[in-house]
Amino acid sequence: MENDITVVDAKDHSRYEAHDADGTLMGFVDYRLQPGVIIFRHAETLPEFRGRGVAGTIAAKSLDDARALGLRVKPACPFYQDYLAGHTEYADLVEAAR
Repeated sequence: MENDITVVDAKDHSRYEAHDADGTLMGFVDYRLQPGVIIFRHAETLPEFRGRGVAGTIAAKSLDDARALGLRVKPACPFYQDYLAGHTEYADLVEAAR
């Protein structure tokens, strides 16, 4: 199913969006950029697309982009907190709590 999901950084809206092959919005994560840090604030999968791996696909793309851009990650969203706990390959990106 993930092959049917395209994730884009909708910078004008400060969010990553997942769309299906028809361009229909499937889900998104809102973020806020600060110098050197991206804060993932709220992730949501639209009800009709739940259970298809949409949120995980968005998370992987956004975290891969954060790594490529040299950004630290602050997971303010519970989904991202859980995702990062289960995907230790991204542990090096997480900003330490202050």
